[in-house]
Amino acid sequence: MTEGTTSAAVEGADTLTRLEQEGEIAADYLEGLLDIADLDGDIDMDVEADRAAVSIISDAGGRDLQKLVGRDGEVLEALQELTRLAVHRETGDRSRLMLDIGGYRAQKRAELSELGSKAAAEVKSTGEPVKLKPMTPFERKVVHDAVKSAGLRSESEGEEPQRFVVVLPA
Repeated sequence: MTEGTTSAAVEGADTLTRLEQEGEIAADYLEGLLDIADLDGDIDMDVEADRAAVSIISDAGGRDLQKLVGRDGEVLEALQELTRLAVHRETGDRSRLMLDIGGYRAQKRAELSELGSKAAAEVKSTGEPVKLKPMTPFERKVVHDAVKSAGLRSESEGEEPQRFVVVLPA
C-alpha cells in the first residue's frame, strides 16, 4: 500500500469491482434470457447503495417487457431471484443485486416514497400509528426510508406474504 492509501479505500475498490462483476454476470444471464424469450431490450448496469443494479430497458415502448414485470411485479421479483442465483453460481457469494425492467421499480420507488411521506404526515397530524397494506421486502424498505427521512420511525409486522409497515409517532 502506498502512503495515503487506506485499507478502507482498497476495500471499497474491491467491493466496487465485485459489484461490477456481479452486474456483468447478471447482464450475460439476462441477455440469454431475452434471446430465449425473443424479446428486445438493452441492459444497463450500475452500482447503487452498495449493490449491483441491472436494468432492462426497451426502445420499442416496452410493451414486450411488461411480460417480464408481471402483475404487481411478481415476474420481476422471480427474475431478480433467478438472476441472483446465477450470480451466486458463478461467484459463490450471495448477491443483493437489484433488477429493474422497463422502469417499473423506479416508478414504484417514487410511488412508495410518496406513500411513506403521506403516512408520516398523517401520523404527525393525528399522533396515531398508521398501518399500511402488505408489501414485498423491496416495497417496505422504500417506505421505511421515506418515513425515516420525514423524521419518524416505522416497523414491519406480520408474516410473509402479509408483512406490512406500521408508521409510528416520534
